[in-house]
Amino acid sequence: MARADKFLWCVRVFKTRSDATEACKNGRIRINGSDAKPSKEINRGDSIEIRKSNIHFSFKILDIPINRLPARLVPDYLLNTTPQEELDKLHAPKETLTFYREHGTGRPTKKERRDIDSLLDDLFFDSGDDEF
Repeated sequence: MARADKFLWCVRVFKTRSDATEACKNGRIRINGSDAKPSKEINRGDSIEIRKSNIHFSFKILDIPINRLPARLVPDYLLNTTPQEELDKLHAPKETLTFYREHGTGRPTKKERRDIDSLLDDLFFDSGDDEF
């Protein structure tokens, strides 16, 4: 048996133990379907669900390590059972729109700003539908 926060740190799910503790306190960790406190004891065979950003990872515990593991040994202790559609979210393009300006051109002029706003309105709002 081991503490949830220490286990998550040992198997490299979180970079620091304090990050793992914070995730438990904020309700982003579930063990066997229930919210986990950092001091929750975990055993072999337990299932863990972890929410990082908008992705829900799920793992099955195969064994409990004594110390922090090298990355190559993690599969001996933790089985990744995350559904493929959740893993696909890792590679999804970010939904942000950025504009590139040449270095040294300064801030946009008022006319350029209006053109940018007009472009954004055309992209995100259907101009043919006036009803709300």
